Amino acid sequence: MELTYLGHASLSLELNGSHILVDPFISGNPLAKNIEIGDLEADYILITHGHQDHVLDVEAIAQRTGATLISNYEIVSYYGEKGLKGHPMNHGGKYSFPFGTVKYVNAIHSSVLPDGTYGGNPGGFVLWSDQLCLYIAGDTALTEDMKLIPKTCPKLDLAILPIGDNFTMGYEDDLIASDYIQCSKIMGYHYDTFPPIEIDKIKAKDVFSNENKELLLPAIGETITIIV
Repeated sequence: MELTYLGHASLSLELNGSHILVDPFISGNPLAKNIEIGDLEADYILITHGHQDHVLDVEAIAQRTGATLISNYEIVSYYGEKGLKGHPMNHGGKYSFPFGTVKYVNAIHSSVLPDGTYGGNPGGFVLWSDQLCLYIAGDTALTEDMKLIPKTCPKLDLAILPIGDNFTMGYEDDLIASDYIQCSKIMGYHYDTFPPIEIDKIKAKDVFSNENKELLLPAIGETITIIV
């Protein structure tokens, strides 16, 4: 699987021939000025919750590409009224898509769409296929619900966790989360975009390496290949 970090909490994945975007917030992010949303391919768009810094470019990309939105019932219904197609899910449920299985898991945060519409309960996603298993946490606090993931999903090859603190977990809590989810390879996201979530990247990596764990902090636009 190839994964490209698009800044903030936005990701682009290529998995089993499908192009998947996660929480596209690009055109409003000055740190992602070298990424053009018109160049992004998308067969599916995963949306963890309704905040503007996770949905800003959903409508423009989905209208251009015809992508199927995957999110909670409220968010899929909201965009459905705008003519976009989607597949609604809710916490604890899983569904098999052409690229693999998706399970919608709990996140501790808030959720409201940019125009004030109720955005349902926030969540994260676990994606797996015959080749690998990936956890995308979305915006969340540390929660013991994460302990259910290794009990209900295949073994994780990579977990993507928010690391910027203030609005979500910081790297100290991410280290605890890595124990809960039984995954020693973590990619951090949701950091540095705004002053309250700027982090000391060297210190964050040291915290993980001191526990013989790996923290990836790719540059915006950087692609990493997950090999298992």
